[in-house]
Amino acid sequence: MRHIFSKSVVAGLLVFGMTSCANDLNISSIDPQTSTSYEDMELLAKVYGTLGMTGQKGPAGSGDISSDEGESGFYRTTFNLETLPTDECNWAWQTDTDIPQITGISWNANSGRTQWAYQRLGFNVLLCNFYLQNTADKADQADYKYYRAEVRFLRALYYWYFLDLWHKAPFKDENNSMNDLPVEKVGKDLYEWLDTELTAIESEMAPMGQFNSASDFGRADAGAAYMLHARLALNAKVYTDGAVTAYDKAISYCDKLINGPYALSSTAKTNPSNGLTYSGYAQLFMADNDVNADAVKEIIFPIRQDGVRTPGYSCASYLVCSTRIAGMPYPGTKNCWSCNYARPNLIEKFFPKDDIPMSSDDNVGDGSTETLIALDAEDGSDTQGIIAAAEDDRALFYAGRGGGIRKLRTDKLNNFLDGISIVKWQNIRVDGGTVSDPEFSDTDIPLFRLAEAYMTRAEAKWRSGDATGINDVNVLRERANAKPLTQLTEQDLIDEWSREFYMEGRRRSDLIRFDMFTGKKYNWAWKGGVADGQAVDSHFKYYPIPMDDINNNKNMTQNAGY
Repeated sequence: MRHIFSKSVVAGLLVFGMTSCANDLNISSIDPQTSTSYEDMELLAKVYGTLGMTGQKGPAGSGDISSDEGESGFYRTTFNLETLPTDECNWAWQTDTDIPQITGISWNANSGRTQWAYQRLGFNVLLCNFYLQNTADKADQADYKYYRAEVRFLRALYYWYFLDLWHKAPFKDENNSMNDLPVEKVGKDLYEWLDTELTAIESEMAPMGQFNSASDFGRADAGAAYMLHARLALNAKVYTDGAVTAYDKAISYCDKLINGPYALSSTAKTNPSNGLTYSGYAQLFMADNDVNADAVKEIIFPIRQDGVRTPGYSCASYLVCSTRIAGMPYPGTKNCWSCNYARPNLIEKFFPKDDIPMSSDDNVGDGSTETLIALDAEDGSDTQGIIAAAEDDRALFYAGRGGGIRKLRTDKLNNFLDGISIVKWQNIRVDGGTVSDPEFSDTDIPLFRLAEAYMTRAEAKWRSGDATGINDVNVLRERANAKPLTQLTEQDLIDEWSREFYMEGRRRSDLIRFDMFTGKKYNWAWKGGVADGQAVDSHFKYYPIPMDDINNNKNMTQNAGY
């Protein structure tokens, strides 16, 4: 179905009164001619396309939202809010809009980046509702039964992000007219709507694994709904302010997935072009993960990417470009931004004693206690050396001199080389083939993958007093060639979430569930804007509702503390 995603479709939505909750979304006309002519399949393509694209032309020029188009995409806006404030990475370009506030957890009600995410989610919900309204007369047709359930799933996904990031949503569904103002749906009410909606559509969606083929890879099937439902259930206590716990439900959905048609990507393969061997884990984040049978088996629901057909700065290219600097081996792109680098706390999940392998040089480091191990930093073998030293295939970092000498810790944030590089996301094919574009990435985003079912079931069992949860963690550690855990503590769990899912846009959510994001239970480098980290107030657990929406929608109220 990749050909559907690449079409330029859905004309003149403004003609239909499709305005939004946040400053009317500042939506630009999607078609310069503002034509009201469209086909249902084009509309469906647009609904799916907004997962990984930002407008009608590609990287820039006809954006869905009137802002910096590269900053406006679904994955980039939500990734930034879920990742940049956490212990995973620092953003070196501290002069960028709102970056010091986001990376230091000091944002306010006028935060630009929170508004960008809010607008994108609102726009995507709007498209889903529009599709459902305009295909209601075809609901009984076999194909449309699937299509409509898929769109309802996508709408639920966006509302889940509203719940997770803001603890509320400006809510409308297909039964509302375009002129109705969204109503505020908060906490437990939004949780219960999602719980009911996902239950309703699960039987309407294609069976698990039906779309794991070259032609349909990227469409949502029942497995995607099960995984979202499991994620919702695991966080039920947070989302309902303690009113609901649903660990049994989370376990039940994970059982379906783990016993279903999916399998972990576990077979190492050697790239015939560069001679490097990539683990099954690494292959999940490579440019041919849509045709690599092992990777495809683990990916439950991807965001499709193609450097030629879906060029942009808000999805996979963002993750590849932002983590590279010119001079690094095998960058996978000619456009190295030198932005995102690892906070030391992420490295310490793999090297607790700071014995990170780095290029040997008397001047390397900044006086901290890292052990310096001489490695050949020019052919990429230092990443292989780091993996070997960590005894964990997931330690996909680069500490060599490509681009300059690295540090583990820093007393400032604006130098990309003052940290270890993260090379988890790669625009390189494990089969040695050539990627489609020298700048934009072919790497699909595994938004849901089977490993999440294992970790979710492990945590749900642990929180339910079931000691067998450790077995699920050790399944993932075995895949990573890491030593098995002999006990499972709270710290083990939150650290394992990091080791398995770092830089996949979920860390903030996990830290909140463990009561580690705000307060002083866990301080990391630059938390609260200081080098050693400091406690932050509990109101930062949720983001502020953008002031434009407060001013324009009488139904919305501001979150506490803003």
